[in-house]
This record gives sequence, structure tokens and C-alpha cells, in this order.
Amino acid sequence: MRLSKALLITAKDVRIFRKKPVIIYSLVGFETLVAIVMPLILHRVVTQGRLSASAAPNLIDAFSLWFVIGAAVLPVGIASYSLVGEKLQRSLEPLLAAPVSDNEILVGKALAALLPTFATTYVGALIFMPLVDAFADGTLHYRVYPNATIGVILLVLVPLVSLFSVGVNVLISSRANDVRTAQQLGAVIPALPLGIMYVLTEVRVITLSVPTLWCIAAVLAVLDVLTISATLRTFRRDQILTAWT
Repeated sequence: MRLSKALLITAKDVRIFRKKPVIIYSLVGFETLVAIVMPLILHRVVTQGRLSASAAPNLIDAFSLWFVIGAAVLPVGIASYSLVGEKLQRSLEPLLAAPVSDNEILVGKALAALLPTFATTYVGALIFMPLVDAFADGTLHYRVYPNATIGVILLVLVPLVSLFSVGVNVLISSRANDVRTAQQLGAVIPALPLGIMYVLTEVRVITLSVPTLWCIAAVLAVLDVLTISATLRTFRRDQILTAWT
């Protein structure tokens, strides 16, 4: 596989997505909500007595899980559009007929979805953590970040979840003929279990301890391997061209 060819595909897709305001708004809007609005909600519920100071750390952990949920949801619009959208706009056939391998196409399109997701997620985290610390220092009299929990979330879970989401969406998009169908399926499959985990964290059924996070990471790593293997086995440009002609 030639990385230079994959990066050319990435650059092409990024140029296309920059012209799609909905994708840009979703990336920026979601991370703004997590990075700024959630610390403000936390400050308000504690200072107004709606939440005890002892329960605040559990809520902070639950809020930090939204970076993982975002890593599952944010690539959906890009990854699902990368095949179905291009097919509808008649720009996929020239790419599939170009002198590039299937792996180069998949890697290029995966990077086009992953890089914007990583950029917005980590910028959001750099805003989120100081805001939470400013609240915690004044109310709880200690600073929350940096800690091992957010380290595992940002450096391990976010990449693993993003890779799983992109793999699922490319796999679905290579078989779907409708962008909305691909996006709906591609969003539900990776985000639903994370949403359930968030609810369980809120009601204190589970805690986001470091050992728990590493167990989740191990499961995600296995899912990534299975998803990538399935994508590589099923992505065949000749079949796509024939099925969509």
C-alpha cells in the first residue's frame, strides 16, 4: 500500500467536506456543547444545591464520557457520505477506476473521517478540562484534571471508538444506496452501547475507574480488528460498480 496515494484521497475528501456546512456545524457544535455547556451545567446544579459536592466527581466522569460518544457519532456524516454520497454525485466511479488499491481507498477515506474527529475532540478536551478545574477548584477545593481517567478516555478510547465507527460506516456505505439509511445505521450501531454505558454511569451502576476503562478498551480493540477485517474482505470495487450501475 502506498501511503502517498491514500493521503491524496484524504485530501480530496477533506476538500469536499469543507464545502458541506452541515458536517462542519456538527463537528464544532457537538464539541462546543461538551466542552463549554456541560461544565456550566455542572457548576449550576452544584451551586444551586441540586447536586451534592460528593456526587460531582461521578457527574464529571459521566460528562467526560461524551468525548467517547462524540468519537462514535462525529465521523458518521463523513464516513457514510464518502461512498454513498460520491456515488450519488457521480464522483465515485472515477476513483474506483483509478490506479489505486482497495486498501489505499479505504485508508484514505478513513483518515478523512478520523482526522477532523480527532482535531475537534482534542480541542474540545483542552477547553473542557480547564473549565471543570476552575469550577472544582472553587467549589470542591481541588482540581480534577489531569488524571488517569481522562488520559485513558482521550488517548485510548477515543481512537478505538473512532476507528470502530469509521469501519462500521464504510462497511455499511459500501452496501447502501441511500445516504440517510447509511447515516442512521452507522450512527446507531457504535453510539447505542456507549449511550447505555453513559446512563449506567449517571445512575452509578458502573463507575469509570481506570480498570473498567481498560476492559472497555480491550473489547473495542477486538471489535476494531473484526470490523477492519470484515471491511477489507467485503470491499470490492468491481462489485460496487456492478451493484450500483
